[in-house]
Amino acid sequence: MKFPAFFDQVPTLRVRDALAAFLGAADDGLLEYGYADAVKLAGHSCPTVASAYVLGCRALTALYPDCLPERGGVRLAFASRLEEGVTGVTASVLALLTGAAQDGGFKGIGGRFARRGLQDFGHELPLSVRVTRIDTGAAVDVASDLSQVPAHPDTMLLLGRCVRGEADEAERQRFAALWQDRVARVLLQHWDDDAVFSVRAAD
Repeated sequence: MKFPAFFDQVPTLRVRDALAAFLGAADDGLLEYGYADAVKLAGHSCPTVASAYVLGCRALTALYPDCLPERGGVRLAFASRLEEGVTGVTASVLALLTGAAQDGGFKGIGGRFARRGLQDFGHELPLSVRVTRIDTGAAVDVASDLSQVPAHPDTMLLLGRCVRGEADEAERQRFAALWQDRVARVLLQHWDDDAVFSVRAAD
C-alpha cells in the first residue's frame, strides 16, 4: 500500500479496549488508530471520512482528559437517520474509533464487552452527534462545518469530466491531487479549528 504522504502527519488515537485485553488481542488492550485505518475501513479518503476521524479523536480526548479513552465505553446518538446523507460513513468511522456498534455489533461475553446497540439515529440534538460515556454519563456534542474548508475551484469541473469519462490521465491525476489536498487541509490545518469542528460539553 502507498498512501499520500500527509497521512503520516495526521494525529493518531491511542485507546484501551477491554475486550482486546480479555481475548489477548493486544497487550493490556492498547490499540492505536491512524487516519489510514479510517481510509482502509471506508475504502476511500474524503472530507467526510476525515471529519469523522477528527470528531472521533477529539470527542474521545475530551471525554477522557486524564486517561486513555476506553474503546467500547461510549454510546453514540446521531441527529440524522442512518440512511441520510453521509451519516452511514460517519457512523462507520466513529464505530472504528469508539467501538460503539449498531444492532449487528458484538453481543458481548457473559454480560460484558457488548458493543451492539451503542449507536442510535434520528435524535433531537443541538449538533450532529452526541458521544456519551457509559460509566459516568459525561457527554459531548460534536459537529463539523466543512464549508469552512472550500475545495479548489477546479475540483468540481474535473470531477464531472472524470465521472463522464471525458478526462485524460493528466486531468484525472489533477482531480485526485486536488481532492486529497482538501482532505489534507481539513486534517492538518483545521484539526483544532473550532470554526470547522465543534466539540462541546452536552447540556
